[in-house]
Amino acid sequence: MMKQIIAAGLAAATMLAAPAYARVNARQHHQQDRIGQGVRSGELTRREARGLEQQQMRIARSEARMRASGGGLSPAERSRLAYRQDRASVNIYQQKHDGQVR
Repeated sequence: MMKQIIAAGLAAATMLAAPAYARVNARQHHQQDRIGQGVRSGELTRREARGLEQQQMRIARSEARMRASGGGLSPAERSRLAYRQDRASVNIYQQKHDGQVR
């Protein structure tokens, strides 16, 4: 629980300092790093990692479609992406801590 509070605080601090597009991309890279770390440590099985990677790819495709519609990301689109990344973050945490090891 404490890790989540600290992570939320760091995320909030990062959001204040960076432009919107950088925050979205930085969060995606951070999620990818978490997945990679889970694979290296054995906390994630290959199957779990593949599912989490696919979820990240779907989010990235959605972001690309939103940006292609013109004018960057609207506040509503940014909110939808943040929600999807929140869910992905929870999924990563749950998969890393479910007791399955490679």
